[in-house]
Amino acid sequence: MLKIALSGCNGRMGRVITDICSKKENMKIVAGFDVNAVKLSDFPVYADPFEFSGAADVVIDFSNPASTSHLLEYCIQNRTPVVICTTGHSPEQLAQIGAAAGKIPVFRSGNMSIGINLMLDLLKKCASVLGDGYDVEIVEAHHNQKLDAPSGTALMLADAVSSALPYDAQYEYDRHERREKRPPHEIGIHSIRGGTIVGEHSVMFCGRDEVIEIKHSAHSREVFAVGAVDAAAFLAAQTAPGLYDMSHVIAAK
Repeated sequence: MLKIALSGCNGRMGRVITDICSKKENMKIVAGFDVNAVKLSDFPVYADPFEFSGAADVVIDFSNPASTSHLLEYCIQNRTPVVICTTGHSPEQLAQIGAAAGKIPVFRSGNMSIGINLMLDLLKKCASVLGDGYDVEIVEAHHNQKLDAPSGTALMLADAVSSALPYDAQYEYDRHERREKRPPHEIGIHSIRGGTIVGEHSVMFCGRDEVIEIKHSAHSREVFAVGAVDAAAFLAAQTAPGLYDMSHVIAAK
């Protein structure tokens, strides 16, 4: 039986993960961590992870970047692997995550969808073949409650493209003050926020007289929750400290 502690248990994604785990016989959420420490399910909820005195095989974090540092302290002290699904971390927090991976198994991904992570490989292939003959533009859309922009996923996609291009790409987030032709070696990244859009990401390779577009649309939050649960099962089986991502989960499948 896989014992899971769920950080951000009372949030939207936390509730979806709770529902998925409740239907599985081989895993159980034994504790929840949330600033709003209200018990909504059959497990205890704590405002501070250090209030939990029980044992967990792995922590899934779908909370807020502000909680990351304290959660990492808890996981390191208790030698508990952690799946970080939260996005919008500062460079300092990313450094803390990297340091924690030197002590315990840490999983981090800007998007927990299997589809998005397969898309990364497709983008690298396109970028390596198309080279500098195509302009690259990324458009992402999310619901009006999302805090960070661009999304962590959009940056993942940009990094995948950039890694396979024959030049050092510059990311451009805002062109409204510029009156000039588009520089050839930039990747435009554009954010849309509105309504209840779960998540849409489109990458366009714009060449002479043709456009190649690769797009992913999430129709429910369950695709991210399923990925998080799969990552938790994978990470709990790892004994060596390190920084893991969805490519490791896909390879293990």
